[in-house]
Amino acid sequence: MADIIGYIYALSVAIGGIVGFVTKGSVMSGAMGLLFGCLSGFAAYRSSLDSRNCGLSFLVSSLITVLMGTRFIQTGKFMPAGLVAVISLFMVLRYGYRIIFQSGKQKH
Repeated sequence: MADIIGYIYALSVAIGGIVGFVTKGSVMSGAMGLLFGCLSGFAAYRSSLDSRNCGLSFLVSSLITVLMGTRFIQTGKFMPAGLVAVISLFMVLRYGYRIIFQSGKQKH
């Protein structure tokens, strides 16, 4: 079953990086957004093949949560860092749940 939520998350991370580049001229935002968006997309693809295979998704979303959460704490601005941190935290919880509760289930 396709990891639609994972693909939407990956696309939103990539688009967010592009928007940061276009609006603020931040090359780092563009590059990191595309990098993490592509990594998240690849991880969603792997998770789509086997729902138990979500370790990379968990790792990438955890890293984004920490990075954007730190940026939110430093700047105090909810947009965009706080929003991305909250969405990424949701993904961490989602994949963490899968890791904990689906690790023993057989592939169908």
